[in-house]
Amino acid sequence: MKKAYLIMEDGTLFSGISFGAAAPCTDELPDHSTLRFAGETVFNTSMAGYHEIFSDPSYTGQIVIMTYPHIGSYGTDDAWTESHVSQSDRRFHLAGLIVRSLYEGPIPPGRVSLEDMMIQQGIPGLTEVDTRRLTIDIRERGSRNGVILSPKENTITNEEIDAACRWLREFPPMTGRNLADAAGITEKETIHPQGSIHFALVDCGIKEQIIRCLTARDVRITLFPASASAEQILSCRPDACLYSNGPGDPSMHGLQIHVIQQLIGKIPVFGICFGHQLIAQALGGKIYKMEFGHHGGNHPVIDTVTRKAFVTSQNHGFAVSQDSLPEEIVPWFINANDQTIEGLFHRNLPVLSVQFHPEAAPGPQESAWIFDRFLEETRRNIST
Repeated sequence: MKKAYLIMEDGTLFSGISFGAAAPCTDELPDHSTLRFAGETVFNTSMAGYHEIFSDPSYTGQIVIMTYPHIGSYGTDDAWTESHVSQSDRRFHLAGLIVRSLYEGPIPPGRVSLEDMMIQQGIPGLTEVDTRRLTIDIRERGSRNGVILSPKENTITNEEIDAACRWLREFPPMTGRNLADAAGITEKETIHPQGSIHFALVDCGIKEQIIRCLTARDVRITLFPASASAEQILSCRPDACLYSNGPGDPSMHGLQIHVIQQLIGKIPVFGICFGHQLIAQALGGKIYKMEFGHHGGNHPVIDTVTRKAFVTSQNHGFAVSQDSLPEEIVPWFINANDQTIEGLFHRNLPVLSVQFHPEAAPGPQESAWIFDRFLEETRRNIST
């Protein structure tokens, strides 16, 4: 058992036992462009579904702390992977994993242990960490960059900590970081070509479950790279366009924001998570960095139209500023815990977006009706 540490940019230190890919030694720090070993530290409150979480491209550039104490008990299975199939070689996207207790016992036949999968994917992990104290630290002081390192000897020295902190001060923060452009496909794809309604789906780091939810509703999909222009999207004559989830800072994507502005008024435009934030900016709103974000499967939201509440799966570190929204843009959903905006709709145009994940994966699944609402809006637009 090799000792390793999570070192935060302010020098805060958490010790643990290394598992998964070997953490670099303190005198072998990687290049600052790395998407492994270092990143923004976030905690996830889901109790299950760790494979789906770790394979979500939206976690690119983040070290994930699981608040549920025991992780890995049912192994991993490629069938649960949320990376799109064309990106199947990149099953896990997170920069590192921190857990209280790693399961190391038997798993069902045909599955791969969590540690073996992390070794295959080159991702370091720490177990035997006081994740409760770490989570409280992030809640009180906010998400910061951190790096997982092994000491040169059994115990890390002050000089090694100082060197890591100096390295982290040069590491890019999530604010201002463009990660979505490289998170998705590079060539256009057609999915479920016999579908009755046609969606252009822009891949900013899409979860596979979004595609499953659409094809289950008989939607034909033309999947575009994040770099797609309005002309390319409209040339396939879609009935609507949906912008997906994805990693990084949505304010760094002026191209996509401009494309959405060109699409609005021509076809219905929808967004999920990252896509929601792009749409908000295209409509004149602003976004801001949250202190520690929403990551987990137990976030309650309230529908401002029906006043119904339901529990959602969420993963975002940025939010839309309500004060910045034009009068014609209405908050569709509000987070019941902190009153942040969880969805928008336009008073006069077919534009809808949600900050949470209606596709779940992992659950809960009680917001899957959002896809039906997207289809209703599309059919209404077709008939007018």
